[in-house]
Amino acid sequence: MTDSPSTPPVAAQRPHQYSRHGVTIDDPWFWLKDQKYPTIDDADVLAYLREENGYFDAAMAPHAGLVETLFAEMKARLKEDDASVPQKDGDWLYWWAYRPGGQYRIWYRRPVSGGGEEIILDEPVEAEGHDYFRLQVLSVSPDGRLAAWSADRNGAERFELRIRDLATGRDIETVSTITNGAVAWGADSKSIVYTEVNDNWRTFRARLHILGSDPAGDPTVYEEVDDIGFNVRVGKTQDARWIVVQTGDHQTTEIRLVPADDPAAPPMLVSARQEKREYSVDSAQGSLWILTNDDHVNFRVAKADPATPGVWQPVIAGSDSVYIRGLSSFAKHLLLTERVDGLDQIRLRGHDGGEHRIAFPEASYTASLGSNPEYDPPAYRVGYASMVTPQTVFDYDPATRALTTLKVQQIPSGYDPSLYATERLMVPARDGKMVPVSVLYRKGFPKDGSGKLFLYGYGAYGHAIPPGFSTVRLSLVDRGWAYAIAHIRGGDDLGYDWYLKGKAEHRWNTFHDFSDAARGLIAAGFTSAGNIAINGGSAGGELMGVVANTDPDLWGAVVADVPFVDVLNTMQDESLPLTPGEWPEWGNPITDKAAFDLILSYSPYENVAAQPYPPMLITGGLNDPRVTYWEPAKWAARLRATKTDDNLLLLKINMGAGHGGKSGRFESLREDAEAYAFVLTQVGSN
Repeated sequence: MTDSPSTPPVAAQRPHQYSRHGVTIDDPWFWLKDQKYPTIDDADVLAYLREENGYFDAAMAPHAGLVETLFAEMKARLKEDDASVPQKDGDWLYWWAYRPGGQYRIWYRRPVSGGGEEIILDEPVEAEGHDYFRLQVLSVSPDGRLAAWSADRNGAERFELRIRDLATGRDIETVSTITNGAVAWGADSKSIVYTEVNDNWRTFRARLHILGSDPAGDPTVYEEVDDIGFNVRVGKTQDARWIVVQTGDHQTTEIRLVPADDPAAPPMLVSARQEKREYSVDSAQGSLWILTNDDHVNFRVAKADPATPGVWQPVIAGSDSVYIRGLSSFAKHLLLTERVDGLDQIRLRGHDGGEHRIAFPEASYTASLGSNPEYDPPAYRVGYASMVTPQTVFDYDPATRALTTLKVQQIPSGYDPSLYATERLMVPARDGKMVPVSVLYRKGFPKDGSGKLFLYGYGAYGHAIPPGFSTVRLSLVDRGWAYAIAHIRGGDDLGYDWYLKGKAEHRWNTFHDFSDAARGLIAAGFTSAGNIAINGGSAGGELMGVVANTDPDLWGAVVADVPFVDVLNTMQDESLPLTPGEWPEWGNPITDKAAFDLILSYSPYENVAAQPYPPMLITGGLNDPRVTYWEPAKWAARLRATKTDDNLLLLKINMGAGHGGKSGRFESLREDAEAYAFVLTQVGSN
């Protein structure tokens, strides 16, 4: 144990029990959930959280110098006046930039025909006086005169949507204070479609606002009444012909289309929902282009006539080896984002049926479509990186098949990629599946088991963690550590089935994969048990909680960010935003005893054991609507009362932030610096 105060906070235990499916659950820290939530004003709760934050500050005080050193390193790698590559959209070029030292972006444009730049939105001005600021939407009207923009100023993910007159820079309307998600402009620039959240933070309806009218009377375009677990989203097809209104959960979708030139028209249903069928729709060349998993787990492509949108004609069949992740339809091509053997691919398919893939320069990388707002661009904007190659922006010319480099991420303090090496390992899980692991290290890293390793994992919602570039992790790698990402089941790294085999009844695969990946890295000589720091956030924080319970001897330190660790209780509370819509992902323990038993078998909070645990840093956000603050708080309280070691356990609750932690590019770096300082001072010290 390193320097720490001698008296960590102790949360009182207050008897609380409930029974379900013949099982009685004791929950003595139930009281940490303010029963008036989302109002949080219980004096005992707030006092305990402040005591934990005080303990965190005291425990980290001896390492303040290291935190500042790490923060300075991380900040020095960021280009203070960084800017995006301008992108043409109609008559304008759009981009964002930071002022030196700025926490937030400023959004600009200038006429394509020539002329001076103008500011569309100055985030630093909008954030002034607020501890938290997050811009969600900035959407310019088709005629270029107005901008719809939305922001959250406390981390609670209820965004205020306003309309700005770009000629004057003044906001002329406030449309809603409870929006969440994108907006879609009508073709005449006189209306927008937007989504609102209910009291449980679910985006339950899309509404149409006619500029100049009273928002209180905005008609509903679509409201989800059939399934309280579904969320409603809006968007626009690439050809700008249709406004897309989508509803769905993690396994089922249903889409309606509204003519952009007549947004008050009744929505046209594309195809009625079918359980466990997902589909998306784009529009080009007078046809609807559909990506769906209706007959293959890795999705197929179909087309339909807008007059008969539910009649789907096959275009590209599903494949066991090619996982089609996304489809965008342009005037000349379908652009398909794919994954083959875990590696990103971008396929161009001409409307004449001719196909090719973009060739990228490295054997292991991550690639994605960038911002491509126009329907018929001369080139396609593409993003690219690897674990050793900084973020790169290309334009791809489909005629010449050439990539033109527009921007390479600058690292002002210096970066020499030749000093680093990256590997992709396939390590065996206990059931025989081979799990990919991406590793970054500085050349000369010893592979004799003496090294220290930082292992990151997520493993949920089909969200893959790409082997991309990060300036932050260099602060560990340059200190002799290796940094690894475990591409475990629950993500879709190796196809959609890789995701399915880590969700719901297969959830234990995710946890086993992570621990087995660590053992594989030990076997490969990268490290040894006890010299591994692990990190994950949200559902990845759940992963941290499980493997801390099951394999505490493997880990030298655990950093769990906004961890989803009170899984059993949350999945039984229908009033929470993370519940009905999450049942397809985790199971419904209210109605399904098997789901109840499964969640009970791994839920980190219920499975804390009287055993030694490694040093642990746990974070949360008081305003977090996704993983509510009491989940990390209850877990930390139970760990303190139960574990048998003297290792450091810290809980830090951001009292003015939500799921993503602090806002601002430098404030978030400080939290990274604190986590790395914790890891550097704890691994190998106990």
